Amino acid sequence: MNYIGSKHRLSDFIKTTVKEVCGDDLSQKTFCDLFAGTGSVGRNFKPLVKSVIANDLEYYSYVLNRNYIGNHKELLSKTYFDELNNLEGIPGFIYTHYGEGGGSDRLYFSKENAQKIDAIRQKIETWKHTGTISEDIYFLLLASLIESADKIANTASVYGAFLKKIKVMAALPIQLEPASFDKTPNSHTVFHEEGNALVKKIEGDILYLDPPYNVRQYGSNYHILNTIAKYDTFVPRGKTGLRNYNRSAYCSSVKVEAAFEELIKNAQFNYIFLSYSNEGLMPPNIVRSIMQRYGKYDLATVDYKRFKADMNRKHKAQRTTEYLHILEK
Repeated sequence: MNYIGSKHRLSDFIKTTVKEVCGDDLSQKTFCDLFAGTGSVGRNFKPLVKSVIANDLEYYSYVLNRNYIGNHKELLSKTYFDELNNLEGIPGFIYTHYGEGGGSDRLYFSKENAQKIDAIRQKIETWKHTGTISEDIYFLLLASLIESADKIANTASVYGAFLKKIKVMAALPIQLEPASFDKTPNSHTVFHEEGNALVKKIEGDILYLDPPYNVRQYGSNYHILNTIAKYDTFVPRGKTGLRNYNRSAYCSSVKVEAAFEELIKNAQFNYIFLSYSNEGLMPPNIVRSIMQRYGKYDLATVDYKRFKADMNRKHKAQRTTEYLHILEK
């Protein structure tokens, strides 16, 4: 997925730095990704560590991580994908409120794709309630639908707005592709909780933090992915069809410092790694001063090309610096 704040391009930098600090052999370590997003960092460490703990407050993220991190054994699912891809579309909630011709004037999906998403989503839920599929396969299918729908969404990248006309990619018929996950001998744990609350209840060796760093709330930027994941009933609000969404303290210049210090203070992990942009709400000196109160502090940095959610938006610089703050408690 083309995702704001994704650390996919920084995965080698993060893995190399963690190994330099914690040792090359991580096979007996518990690694926690507290603000997991699409799970790219946890997925990178999953084959290397004893166990991964993944968490995110957004439900679509929980679904992705429940599959990519939580699933770790082979699943026989091909027949389900074949059946879902051969379904005829139906006019359901996504078509009515977010599809071309659905009556809402919201062009997040073409008519055909919106109706196909409805058909697939309803069939997955029916299989779950009738016991046709296991919980593991349920989350595999649902994660696959979220990612496949995202590929043909009629947006510039995020769901804060839709395009005025159906673009070429959005006109292509949706194809449900398996969200393949790494198989490991050990099991892993996935949570759907507020990070500052969860950190008081878990412990381990390595805590990786990638909280939001600016005022943009993920719940509004990816609200349609939450709607596909939950497939609940509500009245969409405004031109973009927003649902009620979570608001993170890490997106507030007033609340972020207190929230961050509370998290660091309560973390029961030997090593803490914080990914944070040089353009974040907390300046590097503030991050350093907070972390230094709780142990030995260090810093690693990397320069990379910035993510653009809106290609028309003008940015001061084409590249940005990612800070990986390091704390040994």
